[in-house]
Amino acid sequence: MIRYISKENKALISELVRTDFKLRYQGSVLGYAWSLLRPLLLFIILYIVFVKFLKLGSSIPHYPVYLLLGIVIWNFFLEMTTQSLGSIVGRGDLIRKIRIPRWIIVFSSSISAVINLLLNMVVIIIFMILNRVDLLATTLWLPVILLEVYVFALGLSLFLSAMFVKFRDVGYIWEVVLQAGFYLTPILYPLALIPSVTLQKIILLNPMAQAIQDARWSSITHETLISHTAFQGGWFMYIPFAIVLALLVGGLLYFRKESKYFAENI
Repeated sequence: MIRYISKENKALISELVRTDFKLRYQGSVLGYAWSLLRPLLLFIILYIVFVKFLKLGSSIPHYPVYLLLGIVIWNFFLEMTTQSLGSIVGRGDLIRKIRIPRWIIVFSSSISAVINLLLNMVVIIIFMILNRVDLLATTLWLPVILLEVYVFALGLSLFLSAMFVKFRDVGYIWEVVLQAGFYLTPILYPLALIPSVTLQKIILLNPMAQAIQDARWSSITHETLISHTAFQGGWFMYIPFAIVLALLVGGLLYFRKESKYFAENI
C-alpha cells in the first residue's frame, strides 16, 4: 500500500506519526520507554495472579511467553483502534485548513501502533531466548497472522473514527466492548480449559481469538488449540477471515461516505 502513496502524502504521514509520538509521551519522564513498559508491567501482574496464584497454564509449554504474546497482540489491537477512534476529531483543525485525503489520518495512527508492536516483538524474542523456546519452522507464519490483526483493526478503525465524528458515545461503548473482549478472548487462560467444545468453537470465530491462538501455535507450541483443529479443517475455520475482509471493505465504504462531511461535523 505504501508503494502507491504519493511523496506528498508519505511526507504528511511521516509528520503525523512523529507528532503523534511526541504528543503521546509529552511530559513523561520515561517517554518512549512506556511503549515497552506498559505491556511488560501488565504481563507481570497477570503472570503473578493467574499463573503463580491460580495456577493457570501449568500444562502449557513456555506459558510465560505464551501469555506475553497474547497480551502484546491484544494491546496492539487495542492501541490501534482506540488511537484511531478519535484521530479525525483530534485533527479537526488540520482537516478544516488543508484539503488532504482523510484516510491518511487514520492510517498514520495505525502506523504508530505498528511501531510499538515491532518494539514489543523484540521483547518477545528476548523472552523466547531466555525461556529456551524452540525455533519452529511455522514461525514464518507469524507476520501473516499479525497482518491479519492489522487489517481487522484497520477495518474497525475506519468505522469507529467515522462514527465518532457524529456520535461521541461511540468512545464509551468501545471501551466496554474492549473490556469484554479482553476476557472473552483466550489471553489469560488456555482455550483448552473451557470444558464445552461448542463454546471453544464459538470463541474461535472471533478473529482476535483465532489470530492469537494461531500466533501461539506457530511460534511457541503446537499444543495450542487452533481453528483448524477445532473445526477439523471444515469451512467454519474460514469465518474469522471472512469477518476481517467484510469489516475492511465495509469500513472503507462507510469512511468514504462519511468523510465528505467531516469538516462540518467536527
